[in-house]
Amino acid sequence: MSGEGRPLRVLVVGAGVGGISVARGLLRDGHDVTVFERRPNVRAAGGAVTIWSNGEMVLRQLGVEMDGAGQLLRTVRAVTSTGRPLATLDVSAIADRLGAPVRMVPRRILLERLLDGFPAGRIRCGSRALALAATHGAVRVQFGEGSSAVGDVLIGADGLHSMVRNSVGGRDAKPTGWCSWQGLITLPEIPDKETALMVIGERGNLGLWPAGGSEVQWWFDLPWSSDFVRPQRPIQTIRSHFTGWSETVDRVLAALTDDDLAQSPYPHFRHPVPPGGQGPVTLLGDAAHTMPPTLAQGTNQALLDAMVLCKALSDVHSTGDIASALRWYEKTRRRKVMAVSRVASLPVSHGQVVLRPAALVPDRLQARVLTMFLRLTSHRRMSGEISREVGVTTTGRSSP
Repeated sequence: MSGEGRPLRVLVVGAGVGGISVARGLLRDGHDVTVFERRPNVRAAGGAVTIWSNGEMVLRQLGVEMDGAGQLLRTVRAVTSTGRPLATLDVSAIADRLGAPVRMVPRRILLERLLDGFPAGRIRCGSRALALAATHGAVRVQFGEGSSAVGDVLIGADGLHSMVRNSVGGRDAKPTGWCSWQGLITLPEIPDKETALMVIGERGNLGLWPAGGSEVQWWFDLPWSSDFVRPQRPIQTIRSHFTGWSETVDRVLAALTDDDLAQSPYPHFRHPVPPGGQGPVTLLGDAAHTMPPTLAQGTNQALLDAMVLCKALSDVHSTGDIASALRWYEKTRRRKVMAVSRVASLPVSHGQVVLRPAALVPDRLQARVLTMFLRLTSHRRMSGEISREVGVTTTGRSSP
């Protein structure tokens, strides 16, 4: 951090992957960071997440050691519910072109790696943020237990139902009409640990993605509406829709119980990306741009947010123009994250009929298209500059 003046006092609301990532980067850059979490501990819920090459590069910049975490993927295979091939995506080719691998990793392990070496005293659990207000060029956050904190910058990384987003006038997320029943399961025998399977039906789809060791991330996507009534025996509902789609699917369905579905379903939402924050307040991750899990980009986009936000604040000190730096971050991210959100929300992701033409497109071309999409939405030039600054070595081809 260059310039005169004391380090920025940064308040981060939310200790999920996005919040810890940006806090880690800002601490690396010399800022004074405190993370506030409403839960009594920092523990990841849910199953596994896909870390694409764009997210992996940010983790490298943050000094997060990911070797041995989760499962590296080489192929994603998509078929119809009757077994007809739709696409075989060469993930290893994408990784080679972008300079970093693609892996499926349980969320708990990802958060453990992010917290490794992170100063525990910088995280205050049991702190439920209730309100915020600007005060003399700074921002104050009021917490449920009666305490408050004052900082130069406030980052809302508090997820889908973000208090910070509501406080700055962001619009609510809208349901897309779909939901996921999902989780992790242990399978003693996994046919191909480097291949992820997607099965697309006429009114639903599923995924079985190896997540390291004997763990497999499973999900079953079905239509959802606001008047949804949860069945008493959800496993029977899932089995009635998906039994017979493949031998491995049937193995998973036979092993799952209602207890495995207790936290599901997770409705899919999409946020209208806000035009910009106000003063010293900004948003990050799902608080800014919740999107459907179709492209498995939610975590990766949060990591990219963290990278760009750290860059925006890298040359700002306590006497600098903090608001301008935050507006630059928001503007820089807006167009790219909107493109990802739009593609993730396309209805073709849930329709066997409209996806059948994909079988006519050569697999190599599909891989090139996805590679180009990831390049265009990942701030490759900025990422390269930051990697050189922090001494990260890349192994892939350079960005044009």
